Amino acid sequence: QVQLVESGGGLVQPGGSLRLSCAASGSIFSINAMGWYLQAPGKQRELVAVITSGDSTNYADSVKGRFTISRDNAKNTVYLQMNSLKPEDTAVYYCYVQISTVSGTTYTYWGQGTQVTVSS
Repeated sequence: QVQLVESGGGLVQPGGSLRLSCAASGSIFSINAMGWYLQAPGKQRELVAVITSGDSTNYADSVKGRFTISRDNAKNTVYLQMNSLKPEDTAVYYCYVQISTVSGTTYTYWGQGTQVTVSS
């Protein structure tokens, strides 16, 4: 089985920074992609950033230039460095990982979510 554990959320003032981390453990053959989604009450989860096994990245327009996604392949961990935080960034952030088995089957797993609150 695969488990994702998130950490790094919290309360920060506008203009501040946080770094989220998400570590995957379990039966992993290879990771195709890892990323972050956010979810506000009553709304669908929205993509924040994704990084592939080839280290290509994609960001939501609202976070370009402020957030940076990175990964540590040896630790099966993905990070989200969040700078110049705004109140509009307040949400629960969910990590996800897409893995492949040796046979080529893919699976997607989700973390438990971590709260980010930006307020003065």
